[in-house]
Amino acid sequence: MATRAPRRPPALNVPFRKRPQLMSKFEIATPGAPGQGGLDRRHLLTMGAASVLGALAGWPSQAAEAADRFVWKVRDPKTAGMSAAGLAGIGEAIQKQIDAGVINGAVSAVARHNKLVWHEAQGLADPLNNVPMRKDSIFRMMSSTKHVTAVAVLMMVDAGKIALEDPISRFMPEFKDMKVAVGPPDAKDAAQVHLVPANRQITVQDLLTHTSGLPAVGRFASGPTKLVNHLERAPGDTLATWTPKLATQALEFQPGSRFLYSPLEAHGTALRIVEIVSGQPADRFMRERIFEPLGMVDTYFNVPKAKSSRIIPLFDRVDGAWKPAQHILGPGPYTYIAGGGGLWSTARDFMLFDLMLLNGGSLNGHRLLKPQTVELMRKDHVGKLFKQWFPPLTGHSGFGLSVRIVEDPAKSNGRSMGAYGWGGAYGTESWVEPERDLVAVFLIQMANPPYGAYQPFEKAMQQAIIA
Repeated sequence: MATRAPRRPPALNVPFRKRPQLMSKFEIATPGAPGQGGLDRRHLLTMGAASVLGALAGWPSQAAEAADRFVWKVRDPKTAGMSAAGLAGIGEAIQKQIDAGVINGAVSAVARHNKLVWHEAQGLADPLNNVPMRKDSIFRMMSSTKHVTAVAVLMMVDAGKIALEDPISRFMPEFKDMKVAVGPPDAKDAAQVHLVPANRQITVQDLLTHTSGLPAVGRFASGPTKLVNHLERAPGDTLATWTPKLATQALEFQPGSRFLYSPLEAHGTALRIVEIVSGQPADRFMRERIFEPLGMVDTYFNVPKAKSSRIIPLFDRVDGAWKPAQHILGPGPYTYIAGGGGLWSTARDFMLFDLMLLNGGSLNGHRLLKPQTVELMRKDHVGKLFKQWFPPLTGHSGFGLSVRIVEDPAKSNGRSMGAYGWGGAYGTESWVEPERDLVAVFLIQMANPPYGAYQPFEKAMQQAIIA
C-alpha cells in the first residue's frame, strides 16, 4: 500500500509584527470546538458571501481538514512505512534499560502518517511493590506542560486578542516599569547588587522563548536576584494573586538579551494573560478549549480522586536501589495553575496533542490553530541566544515558541531536520517530526532521570522506518 506523503503546512505569509486585524473582529470557530465564539448560521446569512470568504481566508477548507483523521488503534506498521520487526526493537531497547536498573518502567508511543503503530507499557510503575506500568498510567509532565501553554497563548493570537509583540503590561500594568538586578554572578551580599531600569518592556514572545528576564523564585532562585528578591509563593496563591506579586521583583537580565530557562514563572505569566483575555480560569480554558476537543481525557492540573490510583509514584535511584521521592511542586491539590510545569497526563493524551501540531493545528475536525500559527511556533525566534545557553546541548538547535528545533540531525540523536518538541524534568519527552510525518512519546517518572533515557527508544524507532 502506498504511504501518504508528509504533510507540509503552508508557509507563513503574515508578517510577524502584523496583528491579525480580521481575526480581532470575528472569532472563527471550527465545528465541534466547545467554548469558542464563532460564525453561526445567522452570521453567514447576514454577512454575505464576500465577507464570509474574506473571514475564512487563511483557514483550511473542509477537504483539507479530512486529512487530520486519527483513530486510537494500533495499525499494521507497514501501512505507515514501518516494520513490525523494527518496532519490536523499541521494546527490546527499553527492556534493556529496565533490566539494567537504569529506569523502572516506561510508556511509549509512535504514530506515523496519522496511524498509531506502537503503544506499550513496560516495567514497573512502583518498583518497591512490584506494581506494573499501565498504558494509561498518569505522569507528572513537568516542563512538557510548556508547549501546551504556548498553544493556549497562540489560540488567543489567532483570535486577535493577543499579539506576540504586545508588552505584557497591556494586560497587567504592574509589569510596565521593571528593574533589572545587576551584580557579580557570585555575589554573596545584596549590597553588591544594584537595580537599573529595564531597557524595554517584556513582551508575550519573551515569555514563550525564555528571554523575559522574569526571575525564578524560591528553591529555583539563583544569581544576583536571589539576594534582592525574597518572594515565596503562598499555599493559596492563584495565577491571579501571584502574578502581580511577581511584578514587584527584579529581573535577572534585560528583556530579550539572553536565553535563560524559566522553570515556572514565564509560562505561568503567559497563562495568566490567557485567563485575562479569555475571561476563563486557566484550567477551565485548557479543558474546554484544548483537552476536550482533542479527546485528552486524562490530562489535568488536579487529577480527580477517581483517577488518582493511576498516578505513578515518584522514585529516585540511590546507590543502586529505588527510593521514594517527593514531587517538587508538593502533593496538591493546586490552586496555582502552573503553566510552566503543572500538568498530569498520559502517553495517549500527549500523542493526541502533538498529532494536532503535526496536522497543522487540527485533529479529527477540531482546529485549535491556523497552520501558519503552527509554522510560527516551530520557527527559530531566539537564534544564537539559545545556542549560547549550553553549547554542548543547544549549539546545534534553534528555539521556537516553547519548543526546541532540530537544525543538525547528526547531533540530535538522528531526529530529522525541523523536528521539534520539549520534555519534562522527571523524564517525559515528546516531539513532532514534520519531515517524517511522525510523532513520538516516551514517558518515564524519576526524580533524577538519567540523561538521554529516551535515546535508545528513539534510535530503535528510527531503525523501524522503512519507507
